[in-house]
Amino acid sequence: MTFLENYDTLLKAFWYIALPISIFFLLQTIMTFLGLGGADTDTDFDTDVDGHDSGDTPFELFTLRNLINFLLGFSWTGIAFYNRFENKTILISLATIVGVIFVLLFFFLIKQILKLSEDNSFKLTDTIGKTAEVYLTIPENKTGKGKIQISVKGSVHELEAVSLNPEKITSNSMVKVVSVENQTVVVEKI
Repeated sequence: MTFLENYDTLLKAFWYIALPISIFFLLQTIMTFLGLGGADTDTDFDTDVDGHDSGDTPFELFTLRNLINFLLGFSWTGIAFYNRFENKTILISLATIVGVIFVLLFFFLIKQILKLSEDNSFKLTDTIGKTAEVYLTIPENKTGKGKIQISVKGSVHELEAVSLNPEKITSNSMVKVVSVENQTVVVEKI
């Protein structure tokens, strides 16, 4: 690295951080895409944030990956803006802010990726306690079945329903699901 000999100490420091961190980041990215590394495998130590054990959250604050992300943003920002700022305190502050933004951006991306693995399949028990609209009249006292339309996890479902009420529940009435019996929801009029 003879090209660094004539640079100021601060600029040398930015370069000494940027080059190995960039190589490490590249290797880490390749390993991640090959399935050889994951977000959970590189925790340096456990954290206890707001009284919650670190195992309860998908993100660790102090990880090797976060350190790499921070240093990547920090060092390359320092190099990119070195000649634009006379006051080096402002430069270091800007580089620190960008480093923190890199870590937050990583958190955001991981959160979005984790949403893809959520189980959003419909379960009849998810309807308990929710309100619905009667689609086909529901006879009284479980003497027959009607139908309701209910929204669960952002999608509308048409389900068979029975009533506990002593009188029938007509179409367009609002009901509340109180239980599930034999793949049929039990409702009461609101």
